[in-house]
Amino acid sequence: MTDGGGPVTRCALCGRPASGPCARCRRSVCADCCELTSGGAATFALCLTCARAGSSLRRPWLHLTLWLLAITAGVVAVGLGLAALR
Repeated sequence: MTDGGGPVTRCALCGRPASGPCARCRRSVCADCCELTSGGAATFALCLTCARAGSSLRRPWLHLTLWLLAITAGVVAVGLGLAALR
């Protein structure tokens, strides 16, 4: 007998049913093949491969913050330039 459910996503590391994606590499992992890490305001799951490699979410958050600051600085520079021409 079948339950009529859809296909089950499998863990990329062990083949069991997956709980969700790794926050770093986006591979599907089960609860036994991931470690929880805190980053920003939430807790994320990293697969064991990314966790052993020392992958953390600190660097991507830093790059996003710097990117947003660069955009803000550009908008401010354009605004100051337009104000100077007035």
